[in-house]
Amino acid sequence: MASLKGEYEVGKGLEGKRIVIAGSRKTEEMSLIIEKQGGLPLVRPLQGTVFLAEEEVGAEIKELISQPVDWMIFTTGIGTEALVNAAEELEIKKEFLQVIEQAKIAVRGYKTIAALKKLGITPDAVDDDGTTAGLIRALEKESFINKRVAIQLHGEKAPALTAFLNEKGASIHYLLPYRHHAPDEAMVETLLDEMVNKEVDAVCFTTAIQVRSLFEYARKENRQEELLAAFASNTVAGAVGKVTAEALTEEGVTRMIIPELERMGAMIMELSKYYQSEK
Repeated sequence: MASLKGEYEVGKGLEGKRIVIAGSRKTEEMSLIIEKQGGLPLVRPLQGTVFLAEEEVGAEIKELISQPVDWMIFTTGIGTEALVNAAEELEIKKEFLQVIEQAKIAVRGYKTIAALKKLGITPDAVDDDGTTAGLIRALEKESFINKRVAIQLHGEKAPALTAFLNEKGASIHYLLPYRHHAPDEAMVETLLDEMVNKEVDAVCFTTAIQVRSLFEYARKENRQEELLAAFASNTVAGAVGKVTAEALTEEGVTRMIIPELERMGAMIMELSKYYQSEK
């Protein structure tokens, strides 16, 4: 991120715009880039704590070893590595790898492929674009009737993938090495009110979890239509990458800014270009 600061100093495309940062990491650096573009940064963290759940995932791995699956689906590189490390800590790494080797493997994302390559594992199915939708396309012709499927996820249960496998007749076993704690509801309510009252111009999302947090709160409060209306009219959604954009699409957001380079600074610059083109 530091390398982006100098690159993004020129231009004032966000002049007078109130830009929300939905993440909780590197907010000062993102704020600086927004300010250099003439905007007013507002930090509204929509992502609670994500922590390594060693005890819980240990139990999940042991259950997997005792009841092997037909398919294993890996969705993040860091999560894949965390599972292997957890198995090693429990001195059951050999048994865990045997389960993986005996199952068919599906993978989302190049980092996940790289993590499995280190283990000498070649996947049977790979997404075509780095998204869950791409992974579903890769699995569309497979039969999952009465098949046991283990899915490694990062902090949240992927609703689209889960629905797809359920419809295909699969029995699902989740592996969540990282657990997600919901954000402060007061913060989510503040942002929702600001959007509905046209007090913010854009919201920058850096993870799918942030998107889910906002929409889950809106659904709970029966304000989902208000939220979608805000995104459709006065508030632009910024997505740092394909997976985050996919979460927005699944929630019904149709208007968003996605940078080619999946970086926070690049997302802000795309927003700046968008507003400059609107003038």
